[in-house]
Amino acid sequence: MSAAAVTGPRSERGSDVTAGSGSPERGTDRPGRDAGRPGTGAGRRDRGAGIASARFLLVWQLRRQAEFLPLMIVVQTALAVSTVLGYGILIGDVQPEAALFLATGAPTITLITVGLVMTPQLMAQARTEGSADWLRTLPVPRAAFLVADLTVWTLLALPGLVLGALAGAWRYDIAYSVQPWIVPVALLISLTAAAIGYAFAVLLPPVVAQLLTQLLVFLLLLFSPVSFPAENLPEWLRSVHTVLPIEPMANLMRAGLAGNDFTASGQDLLTVLAWCTAAVVAAILALRRRG
Repeated sequence: MSAAAVTGPRSERGSDVTAGSGSPERGTDRPGRDAGRPGTGAGRRDRGAGIASARFLLVWQLRRQAEFLPLMIVVQTALAVSTVLGYGILIGDVQPEAALFLATGAPTITLITVGLVMTPQLMAQARTEGSADWLRTLPVPRAAFLVADLTVWTLLALPGLVLGALAGAWRYDIAYSVQPWIVPVALLISLTAAAIGYAFAVLLPPVVAQLLTQLLVFLLLLFSPVSFPAENLPEWLRSVHTVLPIEPMANLMRAGLAGNDFTASGQDLLTVLAWCTAAVVAAILALRRRG
């Protein structure tokens, strides 16, 4: 009797466990395995949290950079005007074709400079002062940082497009033949430049990133076929620019501003898209590694 009393509850508990292991209800509540899986409630919550985090960081970055916006507009204006006027002084008697190259090259130089120079410099400064590390302690996805920062820097660079085009038209009395796809092309160029600069800032030490951006300014202004034809460069440098994104960016911008005089190929678009994708992926991996 006592043995039955002892073994009875044991077998009952054992049968409960056995029944539970074979019961179909066991797989209906698996938050650990279903979290983040597409189509599940947890996955939808994760996506909603990521979007909300990116929106929060975007607003925070816009407010943070708002005090520097007037100064950045002044810098972009000075850069656009100096590019148009400076090259004109160097060339001397500017012919109509050269004037069109200068006028359409100034917006590209301004967009690329903001992305490749200003973005990594300010990001390196944020890493040095510790604000970037503080932001990464927040419980938000690492990709949200990249989305917010790239959106801010892409938008901040757009005034340079307008200022550069106006400076060229004013100086050389040029009438542009603007194409309807100029806006997405300008956004792509600005985004690509910002993504490459951002990747430099998160992959390299801050001092190295700042020194590299200083070098990029000279390479962009003097040795890149943006404000002058690629035929002016040596053969080996033209070969280098076939894989770099600078010349394709300039070709797309020229074709968008002066479609009656310049054209851009599908290869130009693919090159810019490839560099943009590679820079975004590298930045995300670096942010996750540092996080």
